Amino acid sequence: MRLLVVICVCFLSISCSNKYKEVANTDQDYPIIPKPLVMEMAKGRFLVDKNTKVSGDASLEKEGQFLADMLGAATGLDISFSEGSQGNIQLQLDSRIANEEGYQLEVAYNKITISGKNSKGVFYGIQTLRQLLPASIESANGSLKELTIPVVSIKDEPRYVYRGMHLDVARHFFPVDFIKKYIDLIALHKMNTFHWHLTEDQGWRIEIKKYPKLTEIGSKRYGTIVGHHPGTSNDEKEYGGYYTQEDVKEIVAYATEKHVTVIPEIELPGHSSAAIAAYPYLSCFPEEPTEVTNDMMSKKGKEVQAAGTPKIVQETWGVFNDVYCAGKEETFAFLQDVLDEVIPLFPSKYVHIGGDECPKKNWERCPSCQARIKAEGLHDEHELQSYFIQRMEKYLNSKGKQIIGWDEILEGGLAPNATVMSWRGTKGGIEAAKQHHDVIMTPGHSCYFDHYQSEDKANEPLAIGGKTTVADVYAYEPTPEELSAEEQKFILGAQGNVWTEYMATTDYVEYMILPRMSALSEVVWSDKDAKNWDDFNARLNIFVNRLEAMGLNYAKHSVQKETE
Repeated sequence: MRLLVVICVCFLSISCSNKYKEVANTDQDYPIIPKPLVMEMAKGRFLVDKNTKVSGDASLEKEGQFLADMLGAATGLDISFSEGSQGNIQLQLDSRIANEEGYQLEVAYNKITISGKNSKGVFYGIQTLRQLLPASIESANGSLKELTIPVVSIKDEPRYVYRGMHLDVARHFFPVDFIKKYIDLIALHKMNTFHWHLTEDQGWRIEIKKYPKLTEIGSKRYGTIVGHHPGTSNDEKEYGGYYTQEDVKEIVAYATEKHVTVIPEIELPGHSSAAIAAYPYLSCFPEEPTEVTNDMMSKKGKEVQAAGTPKIVQETWGVFNDVYCAGKEETFAFLQDVLDEVIPLFPSKYVHIGGDECPKKNWERCPSCQARIKAEGLHDEHELQSYFIQRMEKYLNSKGKQIIGWDEILEGGLAPNATVMSWRGTKGGIEAAKQHHDVIMTPGHSCYFDHYQSEDKANEPLAIGGKTTVADVYAYEPTPEELSAEEQKFILGAQGNVWTEYMATTDYVEYMILPRMSALSEVVWSDKDAKNWDDFNARLNIFVNRLEAMGLNYAKHSVQKETE
C-alpha cells in the first residue's frame, strides 16, 4: 500500500511538471534589467511546488537560503537550502566561468541550475531568476498558489567592474532600514558599490568616539532653508541624525551579504563646516563666525553666533570658505584619528576623500597655510590642496587603503595612487585615464539623479536644476572615444549620484532614483552593442510592476506602464 502511495505521488509530480513542458513563452516573460549578454528563450516553465528544493555547495548557503526564502515567502511553501546536489534548483561553482562576476542560468521545465565562478556570480544569477518570476512575488506573502518560471538559457557577465550608486546622507539623514532598502535596490540591479557620503557642511553623520562633538554638535543644524537656494525663509527646526559605529557595522554586514561594497566618504579639505563647528581649531580662523551666503540663517543660529560661539553647522546649501586649515599639524592629526576609526568599519579597499569645491580664500590669507606653501616649496594654493590630498593618500596607503577623489584632485598634481571620480563632465576622467589613473565616470549630464526628470518642472518635485531623463541616462557611454585602447582600460565604470539638498524623505529619494537607476544599471552591465532604447523601454514598462509590488515610489511619467 505504501509503495502504491509513493508511486501515485511521483506520478502526480511528473504530471504537474509535464503540464508545463510545452508552454509557449513570449518576450514579455523575460523583462530582465540589466539585459544579459546571451539569452536563449524556449518553451516550457518550471513549477515551484512542494517538491521544490534548493541545494548546492556549502559555501553558497547564504545565497541558497536567500533564494529559498524568496520562493517560500511568495508561495507559503516550506522551502530551504541544503548542502549537496539533491535539489531540483541547484547552485554550483564553476571555475570555467572566466569573469569574476559572471554566471550561467539554465532553467528547464524540471530543473534549474545557477553557476558562478564564485558566490557573487551565483547571487547575480539568483537576481536574474527573481526577475523571471512575476512581480507579485515581491508582496505575495505566501498567497501565490501557482508559481512558474520560463525556460531559458543565459550566459552573462558585466561590462564594467565598478557599478555604483551614491547617497548623500549629510544634507538629509536617512534611517538604517532605508539604507538597507537602498542596498537591496543596488543588488537587484546587479550593481556592486554603495558610495556613502557621510560628512558635509550641513551635517556629520558617523560616530567618531575620540571626537564626540562631531555628532553632539556637528550632526545638528538649527534650521534649513525653505525652497530652492537661496531660499525664501528658514524652517527654524533643529535637524540632525547620525549613524553609530554599531549601525555602520550592521549596514556593512548587510551589504556584504548582498555582494555590495560600501565605500565611505569623509570630505576634505572642503565641505567641512560641520566638523569645524564641532572643533573650531580645525579652521584657519577659529575666532571668525561661520559665513552664511544669505540672510536665511535661523534665529537660533544668529543667537548662538551673537553669544560668541563663532562656528555653526551650515543651514543653507552651497560652497563655503570655512575649510580645513592646511597649515596646521592639528588638522592632519584630527583627520588621521578620524580615519583610524573609519577604516576598521569598512572592508572596502577604497576610502573616498572628496577633494571637491574647496575655496582657497582662507588659505590665501592664513599665515599657517602660507608658511606651509613656503616650507614645502609649493607654487600656490592649488598645489597646497594637492599636498593635502597626497599627504592623506600616503596615510591611507599605509593602512592598506586607496583613495578616490572628485576630479578637482587633479588640480595642482594628482596623488600617485588615486582613483578619479569625474563629475564635472568627462574632461577630468579623460585627463586621469591618459595619466594611467583609474577612473569612475559620473558626469552631471547623465549620472546626477538630483536633476529634474522632464521639462515639466512645475509638476516635478523640487530639484537642484538641470534635466536628466531616463533616456539621457540610457544613452550615456562611460568610455570616452578620445581614449586609446590602452587608456580605455582605466575606465572602471560609472556611478549614479544622489545629492539630497532637496530630498528630505525616503520616498523622495526613491522617486529621484527610479527608474533612472535601472537605465544606468544596463549602461554599466550590458554589452555596448546590444543597447537598444525601444527594447529597454519595453522591458522597463514591465519591470516597474516589480517596483510597485515592492512598495517603491518612482517617476511614473518616465514609463508607459503595462500590466503583467
